[in-house]
Amino acid sequence: MEKKKLTTLLAVLGVVIALLIVGLIVFANKSKKQSKQLAETEQFMEEEKQQMVTEVEAIADEMEGFTLYVHNDSLLREFDMQKQKIKELQDELRRTKATNAKRISELKAEIATLRKLLAHYIEQIDSLNSQNQRLTTENIEVKQRFQNVSATAEQLAKERESLTETVSRAAILEAHSISVTPLDGRERKTERATRMRTLKFNFTIGKNITAAPGMKTVYLRLTRPDDELMTKGGGTFPYENGNIGYSIKKEIEYSGEAYSDVMYWNVDEVLQLGTYRIDLFADGNRIGSQSFRIEKN
Repeated sequence: MEKKKLTTLLAVLGVVIALLIVGLIVFANKSKKQSKQLAETEQFMEEEKQQMVTEVEAIADEMEGFTLYVHNDSLLREFDMQKQKIKELQDELRRTKATNAKRISELKAEIATLRKLLAHYIEQIDSLNSQNQRLTTENIEVKQRFQNVSATAEQLAKERESLTETVSRAAILEAHSISVTPLDGRERKTERATRMRTLKFNFTIGKNITAAPGMKTVYLRLTRPDDELMTKGGGTFPYENGNIGYSIKKEIEYSGEAYSDVMYWNVDEVLQLGTYRIDLFADGNRIGSQSFRIEKN
């Protein structure tokens, strides 16, 4: 009976030992697999870290290169701050172990933010140097754009000055259909100087959407055949850095569309025979001229 119990105990013990051995083998294999996975993970994280180090160094080099082409004090101060942050990030990357996956992930996010910030700075620099005009060169590296930015900015400034001058010229009003109708005392047309009591001047200011709309003063200068200005009150208006006299003036409201009107000169003097000249002015500019003759007394 005791022999049978001993046999049973030994059998159970053998099974337990076998299970332990199997368990140890499974544990050893699992530990080996985990160690391999851990080593692969560490290697991957180390490679990831090295790529991050390389990328940060590239960003630092680009930032340093762009600094040479920045002439804006505010932007230079921002560049200096970001370069200090990049240096701190480089130092932390060197200190951080590849096994610190959480911090590596955080640093990777910071690098992505730096790259976006650098792209933003590039846009800012391009905008400042081109001054309200976009530099549209395709397939040119960023460094090459900034090497040429001084020459580009100078050219753009000349173009802008030329455009401003063109717009200013375009804004000058133009008068056409200028004519004169001499009238007698009954407001009938006459060709005889001795019968003329009124000179009626017709004019049209052309359409100009570039000119500023609003109230404007139109000045008319009437010059006799002997080149003397015909004037009554001796009034003047500014023209070409000085002041000159006028014969008649009239306030008009100009909307940008074509505008026609008339002016009148009451004849109180003896009119000379010969060629008279009419000059119209507005906004400090000569806007039209015409001449007419009086040939009969």
